[in-house]
Amino acid sequence: MKKTIAGIDLPDSAMAQDATMLIRGMESESMLHHSIRSFLFGALTGQRERTAFDADLLYVGALFHNVGLHPQYRHSPNRFEVDSANAARDFLSRYNVPDVATREVWEAIALHTTPGISEHMPALVALMSAGVQMDVRGARYDDFTAHQRDEIVQAYPRERGFKEALIESYALGMQSRPETTFGTVNADVLDRWDPNYLRMNFCGLVLGSAWPT
Repeated sequence: MKKTIAGIDLPDSAMAQDATMLIRGMESESMLHHSIRSFLFGALTGQRERTAFDADLLYVGALFHNVGLHPQYRHSPNRFEVDSANAARDFLSRYNVPDVATREVWEAIALHTTPGISEHMPALVALMSAGVQMDVRGARYDDFTAHQRDEIVQAYPRERGFKEALIESYALGMQSRPETTFGTVNADVLDRWDPNYLRMNFCGLVLGSAWPT
């Protein structure tokens, strides 16, 4: 039976169900709820803006967007977003998803922490970022009605201390690969979390490069 939250049907295809089961086994309930809320806010954005999108692919992308924070990736040389995107691509390869659609899911996940880019890309990428940013930092909070927000949070609660727990999850997923945070909002996480973290500076890299002038 379909479950509808704030006027949005949660995908219930075999692929969506398999993705839910997989992520439920990898992430805490809090992070799973964050992912589903991100899908719902992204889908509502698409609905409000009358933007066509594939709900199954947006759902899978939202579920996978933080997989790269899992302990198995903590010593990866990649940004956690890239590990998340690669995991989603591997998952989608088991289903009859066209290459172009798989690429959009990959881009949506890889770019979801890069402000100012996603909104100018295809719908799936833009909506993924919109949903995540709404749930994480309240981006365009007032574009959603109080009823929509309340219904989503009632179905998938933001428990007390969620903001701090989210930052902790991000920090733990990146503290062993601090160099991957350069040029992203992730640097802000480690800057707040780790007193020994030294933020890389673009100007310092330019001025300190091997070029003589």
